[in-house]
Amino acid sequence: MFRFLCKDRAETNELLASTLHDQDTFYPKFIQDLNTAQSEVIIESPFITGNRVASLLPIFSKIRSRDVRVIVNTRDPHEHDFPFSQVATDAIQEMQALGVEVLFTGGHHRKLAIIDGVLLWEGSLNILSQNDSCEIMRRTNSPSLAQQVLRFTKINAFLG
Repeated sequence: MFRFLCKDRAETNELLASTLHDQDTFYPKFIQDLNTAQSEVIIESPFITGNRVASLLPIFSKIRSRDVRVIVNTRDPHEHDFPFSQVATDAIQEMQALGVEVLFTGGHHRKLAIIDGVLLWEGSLNILSQNDSCEIMRRTNSPSLAQQVLRFTKINAFLG
């Protein structure tokens, strides 16, 4: 029982030490985190736009060259109306050409990223499409909370 309470206290402390970001502060910090990734980046973003993906492709290329695994979970482009479906398809093909693994989840609407199983980003910002909306993202450095989200979303089934 005591160990359980200590674990909860540790997670609470990690959550209390988390930082909040908006659409202006998110990308600089997220890109910094991407650039320090050592093994794996998982991004869940239901929408994909060409401009946002184009801004992230050089970073994806750089981290892929270091053999960092990059997994993107998104909606199937066919769930979008034209021309958004074509834009998403083209952007997905560009990511796949770099070795980014792309998964499709029907009805997907989660917005999160997990870096190296430790850094957890979660909130309302569509990482692969955000343009001019007012958003919030929380950055938490917590292996236990990152693993909790991986189990909850069942993404861990693809990490073999």
